[in-house]
Amino acid sequence: MKSAKSLWFAILSVAAVAGLHLLPSAGIPIEPGVLMGARWWAVGALCIYGYRNNSLTTWILLSMVIGMAVGYDFPKVGSNLEILSKIFIQLIKTVIAPLLFGTLVAGIAGQSNSKQVGRMSAKAFSYFLVATGIALVIGLIAINFSRAGEGIAVKSPAAEPVFLPAADLTVQVDSVKGTAKMLYHGKELSAPPASVKQNWKSVILHIFPENVAKMIYEGAVLQVVVFSLIFGFALRQVSEHHRKIMLDWAESLTEVMFKFTGIIMYFAPIAVGGAMAYTIGTMGFDVVWNLIKLLGTLYAALFIFILLVFIPVLLIFRIPIRRFFAAIYEPASLAFATASSEAALPKALSAMEKFGVPRKVVSFVLPTGYSFNLDGSTLYLSLASVFCAQAAGMHLSWETQLALMGTLLLTSKGVAGVPRASLVILAATVNQFGIPEWPIAIILGVDALMDMGRTCVNLMGNCLASAVVARWEGEFDDEMANQG
Repeated sequence: MKSAKSLWFAILSVAAVAGLHLLPSAGIPIEPGVLMGARWWAVGALCIYGYRNNSLTTWILLSMVIGMAVGYDFPKVGSNLEILSKIFIQLIKTVIAPLLFGTLVAGIAGQSNSKQVGRMSAKAFSYFLVATGIALVIGLIAINFSRAGEGIAVKSPAAEPVFLPAADLTVQVDSVKGTAKMLYHGKELSAPPASVKQNWKSVILHIFPENVAKMIYEGAVLQVVVFSLIFGFALRQVSEHHRKIMLDWAESLTEVMFKFTGIIMYFAPIAVGGAMAYTIGTMGFDVVWNLIKLLGTLYAALFIFILLVFIPVLLIFRIPIRRFFAAIYEPASLAFATASSEAALPKALSAMEKFGVPRKVVSFVLPTGYSFNLDGSTLYLSLASVFCAQAAGMHLSWETQLALMGTLLLTSKGVAGVPRASLVILAATVNQFGIPEWPIAIILGVDALMDMGRTCVNLMGNCLASAVVARWEGEFDDEMANQG
């Protein structure tokens, strides 16, 4: 029944967007008015489908199709709908600091002080760091190979940024007239530089916070991460009474921000529709090819990650490959369908325990991995960040891309296991590196489809991490793993 509904949805989507649009180019003589009427009939049928199969993911996909139709048939209207996606992005950005702070503090200060948990923590975090680091590299290589973001044209492209050494810039203030001039080697600049190139000391100094309110206002993600890490370690050193109060507050803050994000996500279909209407209305249908390339790049990179990381790890730690994938099939399918790791957590805990991972190991590694070992989301973040730069026509040197990867290695540790939470980190990262935010609005169109794949890999990676730690601790049950 579900497969028939999915087929009906696919046929209507193609009819509404691609098929009817391509008929004239194929030489089939059909009046434009007839095509337009048929296109909107298909859109109406899709809306009925969405009403009967009511879910956020369904409406996001429907809104993408509706937005494309609006942008194609009514380009002037579509070009004014960018504000909807901008509202969504601004709301997402409000979540960044509190969500990072809450998840990191709770993750660090909430751990037990027992020796075994300390040992498991060291092993688990070592694995998390290596796995997510490799995911970042694979995502970076994949997007540089496919160059999915290149060729996206805007009607009014921004001028190339001018980089000037900070040491050569001076400001001359006229206290009488109340004016100020920016000078470069003593010559007045007609306009301030788009960016100032800083030396390595300034870059390092910018990592560390000087004012909590300032770092939140400026969206300085690395400063928020550093502050949260120090705060979490400091919280572990206070008395149990004070630690419990602050830890409860941090966990409560995290839960509230999860709900806050959930509320924002109800606006996602409207934002997606506006983004696609603006994109098609101003750039035409050519941008759809870029989105298809981006989607294909992500799934190809995720598949390569499974082959190059998961399979060798299973072999190295002598974990039965076929049995492992059979054990996680059901929770991984649920994660893929719902685009939420949390929805699949109960089944994943049960599946790994039946697979031979002790409860004390899996109950520690899986929840911890939900904040610190999101392989699919990390890979997506590196890929999407560079896509935004490519779409904006920015050339990122390999040094800059490596710095971007280093930033994501830290900031991705605060990504929550809720649908489309990676957008929070993506918005923060592009802002940190001066990359325009408007390409995020384009990504919104296919983000629901991308979220399904990356969430599935997130769950698979955390299930594998629990088995690895169990084997590392000498507590993996081979007899249970080989049953069935």
